[in-house]
Amino acid sequence: MPDVTLGSLDPRYQKLVENAHIALDRGNLDYVVEVCGQVLKAVPGCLVARRLLRMAHLRQYRAKNRFMAKAFSSVSSAGFLFGSGRKEPAKALAQAEKMLAGDPTSVPALRMLAEAALALGMPETAAFAFEAIREYEPENRANLIALGEAWFAAGKMPEALKAADEVLQRSPADGDAQNLMRKVTISQATTQGKWDDKGNYREKLRDEQQAVSLEQSAKIVTAEEMAQRLIRETLERINAEPTNVTHYRTLVQNYRQLGDTDSALEWVRKARQQPAGRTDAALEKVEAELQVAVLEKQLLAAQAAAANVPADAALAARVKEAQAALDSFQLHEAKSFVERYPNDFTARCNYGEILLRAGQVDAAAAQFQQAQKNPQVRLPALIGLGRCFKTKTLYDLAATQLLAAKSEQAEMNEAKKEAIYLLGECYAAMGKTEAAIAEFKLIYAEDIGYRDVAEKINAHYAAAR
Repeated sequence: MPDVTLGSLDPRYQKLVENAHIALDRGNLDYVVEVCGQVLKAVPGCLVARRLLRMAHLRQYRAKNRFMAKAFSSVSSAGFLFGSGRKEPAKALAQAEKMLAGDPTSVPALRMLAEAALALGMPETAAFAFEAIREYEPENRANLIALGEAWFAAGKMPEALKAADEVLQRSPADGDAQNLMRKVTISQATTQGKWDDKGNYREKLRDEQQAVSLEQSAKIVTAEEMAQRLIRETLERINAEPTNVTHYRTLVQNYRQLGDTDSALEWVRKARQQPAGRTDAALEKVEAELQVAVLEKQLLAAQAAAANVPADAALAARVKEAQAALDSFQLHEAKSFVERYPNDFTARCNYGEILLRAGQVDAAAAQFQQAQKNPQVRLPALIGLGRCFKTKTLYDLAATQLLAAKSEQAEMNEAKKEAIYLLGECYAAMGKTEAAIAEFKLIYAEDIGYRDVAEKINAHYAAAR
């Protein structure tokens, strides 16, 4: 089941994809989702359709969710391999698609998609998923390595080199990045030395799909065997030097690489029990990340079970419990962090978002008021404060904050669009219809597919006829 280009599709599916592209430009997101879903059901490796589907899902999600940043919710590299993607990749692919339809920002679901795509011999689709994760976790080393490996498997050597180089710029001694760089370099040399310029070495093989499968299998086995060997060696070092926190860090990193989140969390907690680990802020952060990873994986499992049996009340209750546990932990961690580092205004802004999501509006407003004093987070803090006042139906106060956010941001980026959209909603709630429409028009002129601005503008002109 290899990756498929648009030109190699059946003409019927080509037409559907072209229609979906037009529909996306016009803001007809439901049509895009339906049509691209049909294409991907028949041809899972059609990356063009998958990209269009993701754009539609993101716009739908953005329309339903005011809060885009998920503070303290990154899974980091902890959930890299869930295992199900390799054992039953077709089912895992379908499940990941279902999860992403509900939340296209879900890092665990994106990882599941990547793993399933690799197992199905679709490395470019896997790279697409890893690239999406990169948007939410740009510092995630394990994801960058996985991205480079996926590009290597797809025969895209410049992209693979770029991913490896990015890791090496941060950590020149990174063994995985060095190995990836070495593989890519050897591959390029082999291609240039033995074959002509019309294609790379993988295109010269008699059975390309089989080559992809063998290459992926070799990569996975090698990575797992290497991680297991390093774990055994590190455990021996810990037995010899039980207070050396460096050994614990290495062990945690290898467990994370294997996707064994529970073991990684267990050992980072043991590290923090050591004299040098009790006040180690980096270990504290890793522990929080891993705890979130464990809770998020539990939530994902609960959602998957509930999606298979929608009428089961017990499974639905499990989802609520898992979500509540995750929310509670994030709230506790954010509060604790702000209490320890009161001058970290980014943390205050994140804490405000979590409080607002939890319904603690006044407490959230207090955090945003503190955060807006810092230029680096002033814009999201102003928008957050505007959302707080809007939630309390204090529309005039909300408009003041949102006007400031709008005027202080020159570029029409996502943050400015949100400020303008919320400002328009405030004007509409105050009965200032023309002022509201004027704000919505600003977005409409730049991004016709943003939330429901097209519907608002069309309804306005229809009423005026």
